[in-house]
Amino acid sequence: METLVLVLVGAILVTAIADRRGLQPALVIMVFGLAVSFIPGVPHVELDSEILLTVVLPPLLYSAALDFSVPNFIRNIRPILGLGVAMVVITAFVVGWVASFFIAEFTFALALLVGAVAAPPDAVTAVAIGRKLGLPKRVMAILTGESLVNDAAALSLFAIAVSAIAGTHAFIGNPVLLFGYNAILGPVVGAVLGYATLWIRRHLRSPGLETVQGFVVPFAAYLAAENIHASGVLAVVIAGFVVGSGSVHASYQTRLQERYVWNSVDVLLEAFVFAYIGLQMRWVVEDLREARESLLGIAVTSTLVLLVVLLIRPVCVFLMYGRGALFRSVVRRVPRSVAERSSRARVAARAIPRRTRRGPTGWRRRIDRRPLSWQESLVVSWTGMRGVVTLAAASGIPELTGSGEPFPERSAVQAIAFVVAVGTVLIQGSTLPWLISRMHLGSEDDEVTAAAEAAKAEKIVETAANLVIRDFFDDPPLGLSSTTVEYVRGAVARQTSEERPDPAARTARAEAFARLYRDVLATQRRSLIDNRDNGDLGDEATRAMLERLDMQEAGVSARLQSRL
Repeated sequence: METLVLVLVGAILVTAIADRRGLQPALVIMVFGLAVSFIPGVPHVELDSEILLTVVLPPLLYSAALDFSVPNFIRNIRPILGLGVAMVVITAFVVGWVASFFIAEFTFALALLVGAVAAPPDAVTAVAIGRKLGLPKRVMAILTGESLVNDAAALSLFAIAVSAIAGTHAFIGNPVLLFGYNAILGPVVGAVLGYATLWIRRHLRSPGLETVQGFVVPFAAYLAAENIHASGVLAVVIAGFVVGSGSVHASYQTRLQERYVWNSVDVLLEAFVFAYIGLQMRWVVEDLREARESLLGIAVTSTLVLLVVLLIRPVCVFLMYGRGALFRSVVRRVPRSVAERSSRARVAARAIPRRTRRGPTGWRRRIDRRPLSWQESLVVSWTGMRGVVTLAAASGIPELTGSGEPFPERSAVQAIAFVVAVGTVLIQGSTLPWLISRMHLGSEDDEVTAAAEAAKAEKIVETAANLVIRDFFDDPPLGLSSTTVEYVRGAVARQTSEERPDPAARTARAEAFARLYRDVLATQRRSLIDNRDNGDLGDEATRAMLERLDMQEAGVSARLQSRL
């Protein structure tokens, strides 16, 4: 326990120094941990894989899902599923083939185990580094969504490979059925717990208890799903989506408290994760020596697997999302006669009655079908950093098989996983800032859209405020003198805080003004939420404006409570 506390304190100190010097904390912490691990006398910091997957991963996933817009997820569902499912499966099999080719002792199942461990990009690493680099909103949405859903496929392959090698039986032997079970039942568990959380919050009416209850949700979702052999990761993600979307109906105190609590948790756990990864270097080498493995052979294989992991993602990204550019290039080179026939076909299609044409309906209309630019594709292809999930899966390999014999090549698999995790973070993480600066990903369209959404939100709250103020003066509350009403009218008209009644004062004017101010804020929130639910205002703009209103009400409430 003392060692873990020292690791946390050291990671936080390194994070503070890196932030002050404008460096990437994740990279600095990892390099520092690598160096510290070789200092004589440094104890071995090793956590059970169940602790990493049950204690460290759920809160990080839940926090990311809380802030992740569900409409954004639906809008980018195609690249998210392509990267989060198809990419994981392809990477696992390609890495497995390379491992089996260069290590004669690796069977197909053992090679597939290496691929499953190395395949999933990590939510912790992607979100932490991507946030620091200021990636464009669409790219960040795709990467965050991918890292939130990719573990179901990887862990399904992992479970099947382990059961095949150890001679045990997986919950469901068929990999397709196992993945389907994980992908369906896990989200169901998360949705049930998410809606149960919102229902309990409506009856608690206590910001402190609501925040504590929200802190329990990710662990409850993960454990509940895992106990029925479903995907705990997907359960946590869906629970976060549900609670995050419903938080707009919570009190302003709950939203403010949760925002700062989860920000602090993110900083603490992210610092610990990168420090933990770095501190494993020395012990990985010692485990290989004890297992009498060829350090040179494992180093060569690990380097090859790392290169495959780095290269397979760009190839797949451009094959999946570069087809549009290729098609347009081909069309520009086709003979004129073919182009004319294609043009006549388009004219004939327009002549078909609209009711007979099939197009996207319902939620499918919200899907963003724009192709990624080559700059965006390049950045997405270079952001597949691995982290805590890869290390947790590797450490979760059993020491013994079902017959009681040592698990074959366990130390070699763990060494490969470590090299892949550290290598991707150091190589991709250190070169991403340069790549992003060269790609000039800043989009004027994104800025224009964000400004338009912010202006729309401003207009909504302004209209709502005017309606409440008009109703207040048209029908003043009973018992309020005309002099007080006129004073409040003048204070509102002047719009200067110096001339408004002090909410902390013990006067009828202050009480009337405070009541009116709170009514305005409540109506503004309802109007924002109604416009969001109707699709007239984006989720991000709604949350940003709600945060402003929360801060305003917090200030007024603090002054009102100061009289106590």
